[in-house]
Amino acid sequence: MSDEGTTHAMGRTAAFAELMEIRAAKPLKQGEVTITGEDPLFQSPFRIGETSADALAARAVAANDLWELRTGRRQSISVDVRAAAATSLAGGDMTLRRDALGKYQPIPSSPEFRHMISLTQPWRAADGRWVLPHTNLPHLERRVLDVLGCESTPESVAEGVSRWNSDELEDAIATAHACAGKIRTPEEWLAHPHGAYLASRPVVEITKLADSAPQPLPGGNQPASGIRVLDLTRILAGPTAGLGMAEHGADVLMVTAPSLPQVPAFVRDTSHGKRSCFLDFTRADEARRLRELVRDADVFIDGYRPGRLQAHGFGVDELTTLRPGLVHVSVNCFGSGGPFAERAGWDQVAQAVTGICHTQGMAVGAGQPKLTPVFMCDFITGFLGTFGAMIALARRAREGGTYRVQVSLCQSAMLLQRQGLLARFDHAPGRLTPREFEALSVRDDGTCWGDLKSLGPVVRMSETPPRWFGTTPELGSGRAAWLD
Repeated sequence: MSDEGTTHAMGRTAAFAELMEIRAAKPLKQGEVTITGEDPLFQSPFRIGETSADALAARAVAANDLWELRTGRRQSISVDVRAAAATSLAGGDMTLRRDALGKYQPIPSSPEFRHMISLTQPWRAADGRWVLPHTNLPHLERRVLDVLGCESTPESVAEGVSRWNSDELEDAIATAHACAGKIRTPEEWLAHPHGAYLASRPVVEITKLADSAPQPLPGGNQPASGIRVLDLTRILAGPTAGLGMAEHGADVLMVTAPSLPQVPAFVRDTSHGKRSCFLDFTRADEARRLRELVRDADVFIDGYRPGRLQAHGFGVDELTTLRPGLVHVSVNCFGSGGPFAERAGWDQVAQAVTGICHTQGMAVGAGQPKLTPVFMCDFITGFLGTFGAMIALARRAREGGTYRVQVSLCQSAMLLQRQGLLARFDHAPGRLTPREFEALSVRDDGTCWGDLKSLGPVVRMSETPPRWFGTTPELGSGRAAWLD
């Protein structure tokens, strides 16, 4: 079965077709994209692999559009569903480290991460509904615990949530500039003003903000060669958008500050092919240097809480004034508007509010809402951020303009739910076989984390297969400067 130049072994390309409508360019040639395999890889009723494969295939089509602008040629593209699903294991089972005996072994998760998972779960509120508080970073955990008036243990958090009405607690945690989500059914979410707003918007919003002269692509032998990307993001979705740009040849410069908390495993697995520098934009001299970088950038990826960068003079209006022709990519939880637009959130919060937790819990017979086994909203959102950035770059090359791209965890959760549910998933293995992993793995020796073997880029392109350029960097190890 083919759809918009795509062949899928099981005939499912609904998400891909939706993204091709956003692309709004000439139709693909028959067979340009091939998607093989099927779900499930994980113990979940959701089509995580198929939706991820469709998003990755769309991202590759956007890269192909840039390649055609450079060369006049198009490439064949292929994606395997199981491999696409496995990308959601980054930060976990899909990176091995060589030990003293030369064998590659799994890297244990940190005690801090395991503790966060134990707290960031659905808990029953006083009205019988469920609320998921998020405690991913120390300062956010402290704010949640202060609202609940409890200690940092699962038992204490459960008792704290049980004293609140679910709607009141969700609002109180948001007022404290922390993160939580009330568990809703999919139907309740679509009836909610915020869910209704997002349902009225495309899953990737690409807006032309201003006119400017066309900007031809710089020279190079990859689709995004010579494209300069400022990556001001942390923790999975935003870094995955930057990683996609790097895999297609862009110069991606991660900008963070030494004081900002991070999750080391996520830094490790989303920094391949990038460079990293420290700039604290709250300091006048370092903010000045960041503005200098913006003037020569092509893409700026903002993964901060809504309004945070704007408060320091790096909002979308200030950035596009500094650099006409900039492609600004916003990655957040709740999307471009609606009553929750100013709230921060994470993958688990998006799963909670949009109905995924409810459906997962029902499907596995848990008797309560339950998170899926992986952070798939993060990765799908990252894939869509890269897709939108490259679509905007192609439009800038053809017709000029300054662009804004908006993607969100909640929109990705809704895209995933639109693909329908699996009838069976009890046989899902939860991970790739060793042979499958070995075929897709990439060695990265001499990193600050040791010698690594990681799940590499899973998209196949006939002329410019996505790859990682250079050794995965240590945070802050590079200069705040563009490559020559």
